[in-house]
Amino acid sequence: MKNRTNRSGKTILVVLLAQVIFTTAFGQSAREIVQKAYEKFTGEESSYSIMTMTIVRPTWERTVTFKSWTKGKDYALTLITGPASEKGQSFLKRENEMWNWNPTIDRLIKLPPSMMSQGWMGSDYTNDDILRESSIVDDYTHEIIGEETIEGRACYKIKLIPREDAAVVWGYQIRWIDKKDYLMLKVELYDEEGYLVRTEIGSEIKQMGGRLIPTRLELIPAGEEGQKTIAAFDHIEFNIPLDDRFFSQQNMKRVR
Repeated sequence: MKNRTNRSGKTILVVLLAQVIFTTAFGQSAREIVQKAYEKFTGEESSYSIMTMTIVRPTWERTVTFKSWTKGKDYALTLITGPASEKGQSFLKRENEMWNWNPTIDRLIKLPPSMMSQGWMGSDYTNDDILRESSIVDDYTHEIIGEETIEGRACYKIKLIPREDAAVVWGYQIRWIDKKDYLMLKVELYDEEGYLVRTEIGSEIKQMGGRLIPTRLELIPAGEEGQKTIAAFDHIEFNIPLDDRFFSQQNMKRVR
């Protein structure tokens, strides 16, 4: 028992020393890097975006357009603007509750946690991705595991491991974050068994909303030939004034 305790203590010490070495070498912790990249993409306080999502399958393609408003990590509201058959649907996250409003059937549905891993609007993105139930900053521990170059940009390679008490979809994540501009250029998501589930690639980097961001995201599921989802930013604004009351069930029905 004593030897096992000693081995456990040594393992913890090795992990802590590795974290100190990486933080000293790179001048900032892995968590700080992930937080900067997250805020670069979502805004330090809030954001408003207009997006076009193309769902690609071997024999067909489908396009969905939508608007999204976010405030911090607790509030998100998404409105479907096309196609006509689904226009007006909205999705709301308010703290720990998630809702869907469907005007066609005049019904408000509360989304249980079990639905967070399901595909959103028939795409390869999940409800968790769109509503941001889990936080890549708070729900994971972070470790710099190396450096790589993607499209000519030097990147940190960071592994995200879920905290024991976090209700997350993934077993772990690996993210490649540009060292200069904190752009998230590549993400690999793995299940609890360690199998790659999907890869997301950020490209078409340009100024939008007053900052440099990847404006095209290509999500590719593993083992599904000819299948992917492409999300493109048509417009984005950061740190706009948004009251908490904007993110309400009542506003789900009237937001435009």
